[in-house]
Amino acid sequence: MSRNQKLDKAKLLDQFQKTPIVQVACERCGVPRATYYRWRKDDEQFAEACDAAIEESTGFINDMAESQLIAAIKEKNMTAIIYWLKSNHSKYATKIQVSGQINHQIEALTPEQSAVVAEALRLSGLVTIKENQNGQSDTAK
Repeated sequence: MSRNQKLDKAKLLDQFQKTPIVQVACERCGVPRATYYRWRKDDEQFAEACDAAIEESTGFINDMAESQLIAAIKEKNMTAIIYWLKSNHSKYATKIQVSGQINHQIEALTPEQSAVVAEALRLSGLVTIKENQNGQSDTAK
């Protein structure tokens, strides 16, 4: 790895700690996106370091956004207040109400359906089918 490539990788890692957006970081460092993705593919340690830096930067931005949201709530911004309550309080969360009626009717099997079920059970080995004195099938477990 050349000295320039090491420097460019270090610049990218530094930039990822400031912004978690690959396109922006690459532009600011003068490294083409294709090169960045090739480096990731060829250098597992670099890829892991980039992922860690991006995750850290994302966490920082999330903290800043939450801070701004709290500031907006303190300024009595109703949109911010509603968002916070819907996201953090179960009483205000968006709910879906489902209602309906289930009608369940039990219908007797036809003789043909009974024969198919009996044969399936016999083939599965779950029950043994034997004929009774009237020539009809009885199940024995």
